[in-house]
Amino acid sequence: MTYIRPTESEIQSLKEEIAALKKEQDAIILAHNYQRPEIYDIADKIGDSLELSLAARDARAECIIFCGVDFMAETAKILSPDASVYLPAEEAYCPMASMVSESDVFSLKEQYPDADVVSYVNTSASTKALSDICCTSANAIEIVRSCASDQVIFLPDQNLASYVQCFSDKLIIPGRGNCYVHDRITPIMVDNMRAFHRKAPFIAHPECRPEVINIADAVCSTSGMIAYCQDHPAEAFIIGTENGMIERLKREIPEKRFYAIGGICTPMKQTTLDTVKDSLLSGAGEVTLEKSLIYTARGALERMLQISGRKKNIPCRQMKKSGPGIIIRK
Repeated sequence: MTYIRPTESEIQSLKEEIAALKKEQDAIILAHNYQRPEIYDIADKIGDSLELSLAARDARAECIIFCGVDFMAETAKILSPDASVYLPAEEAYCPMASMVSESDVFSLKEQYPDADVVSYVNTSASTKALSDICCTSANAIEIVRSCASDQVIFLPDQNLASYVQCFSDKLIIPGRGNCYVHDRITPIMVDNMRAFHRKAPFIAHPECRPEVINIADAVCSTSGMIAYCQDHPAEAFIIGTENGMIERLKREIPEKRFYAIGGICTPMKQTTLDTVKDSLLSGAGEVTLEKSLIYTARGALERMLQISGRKKNIPCRQMKKSGPGIIIRK
């Protein structure tokens, strides 16, 4: 279905209605960095998967409206089981999350019985329930380092697994999944963009392919990109992630310029002011999970949050080149 953006007056009217409903329902609105700009305006918290997981865990509201995709809303329900959690865009699913099944996990555990299972938060609740611990792109390296075993089954993103392997002596057994937005970014695309913006550092998301990671000036989670661009003296940046992040960066750092090299995550764009209003008004998109599944999946998420709480995550790593093709990672 083609999205027709409301007029400015319609947007303002919807925002006012949502604000009133939010107060009436004792609701908070969480929004991922890839959401539409008008969704930012109504959100109580905007962030990456780790930040939003923490916000969901610490929420004191009766109702959580999650402007993101399915696994994110499931995570919110697992971490805040007593709250009513709603996914306004009911069909907003993450393709990567479906790239690993329960049978895949069982098969890998059988092949590597001594391995710890680390599942990216971009997975279903059932996959999390079979995992030892979860991770996000912001803390994946620290989470893998925390594992007791020297073998780690890392699911499902093979590109993120490859990136983490650069910082670990453990044997990492990757899944076969990827994010279609990041996987489509190529070195040629980066080179072409650099030809037009020679002084702009290229920042890649850890879900990019290894050959793209290897030519990046820095590799960051989405929120790490904000911190990197704020601190870096450059006036312009090439951003290797979903295009919605450009709007977030412009919002946070209006004095600098940002050039997109990624693409559009269609599921992320399915959330609109109208769907948020519908969730608040009629309870559309309520997330329901079996209590037993919440209990088993919660352990892997809580272990991740405990480690993130006591260790300093490094959501952005600068790349320093030393000779052709050689990368020294700090």
